[in-house]
Amino acid sequence: MTEHTGTEIAMITGASSGIGLELTRRLLSEGWEVVALNRTGFSQDDAQVRDAIKTRRLREYKADITDFAALRRALGEIKSAEARLDVLFNNAGGSFPELAFSKQGRELHYELQTVAPYAIMMELKELLKKGRHKTVVGTSTNAFQTYRQFHPEELPHPPSFRKLIGPYAATKLALSLWTREAAPSLAKEGILIRSVDPGANNTLRSDKQSGLPVVVRLMMKLFFPPPTRGASRLYEGAFGRSPRETGVYLSHNQVKELKFTGQGKEVLQQVQAIYEREFAGGQGPKLP
Repeated sequence: MTEHTGTEIAMITGASSGIGLELTRRLLSEGWEVVALNRTGFSQDDAQVRDAIKTRRLREYKADITDFAALRRALGEIKSAEARLDVLFNNAGGSFPELAFSKQGRELHYELQTVAPYAIMMELKELLKKGRHKTVVGTSTNAFQTYRQFHPEELPHPPSFRKLIGPYAATKLALSLWTREAAPSLAKEGILIRSVDPGANNTLRSDKQSGLPVVVRLMMKLFFPPPTRGASRLYEGAFGRSPRETGVYLSHNQVKELKFTGQGKEVLQQVQAIYEREFAGGQGPKLP
C-alpha cells in the first residue's frame, strides 16, 4: 500500500489524453500525486509524465470502465494499493459516432458517463473519507441546455441516435442530476460532490473516430481553445470559488441552475440499482 507522504493525492479517470492529461500535468506541476485510471496508456514522449511514473508520483491503473469486470478488477487494485484519495475527478468520457452498447447491454455513453462514475465513486468512498478535501468532481457539459424534454427511462436503450445532442448530452445531464440528488447523503459522510462543464475545448484526436457533427469538428479545429482551459475549469470546480458547495452544477466557473431536477431522483435510483445489482452484487457500500 502506498504510504501517507503528506502530499495531496488526486485520482483522475481518462487521464491519458485531452482534458484529463492537462489536469494531470497541472496537478503534478503543483506537487500532487496522481492516481490515473485509463483505458489507454500515457504517451512515453511526455517527459513530465514519464518522470512522474518513474518516481511513482503518477500511478496508472488500466481498465475500460464500461466493462464492469475490468473496472471491478482495477478498483480492487486501487483500494489495495492506495492509502487515501483527496479528490476524485470522474473525467472519462467521449462521443461515439453511432449507437453502441456496453458489455452489460446498455448504451455506451450511458455506461461511460453516467453509471461508471457512480460505481467508481461508491467503491472509492472509504479512500475519499481518509483524504483532506473529500471532493468528487464529475465532468459534465452544457450541450443539454437546448433540451425541452428528458426521458431517464430511455437512457439505457435510447430509441434514436443523434451526435452530440443525443445520448452524449443526455448522459452528461444524467450525471449532473444524480450528482445533485446524491449530494445530501454524501455530505453526511463528509464528502462533497459537484459536476462541472469544462466548456468548448479542442480535444480532437487523429487516432479516434469522432462522434461529433462535421460542423462542430470544424469549429473545434479552427476556433476552440486547447484542453488546458477545460482542465482549468475542472480544477476550479474542485478548489475555486465554490469549495464548500455540494451538489451544484458549475458552468463558466459559476453555479448554474440545472434543467429537469424533478427527475433527478429517478436517475439516481436507476444508477444506484444498477450498481447494487450488477456491480456490487448487493454487497457494496450504500448511500446513507
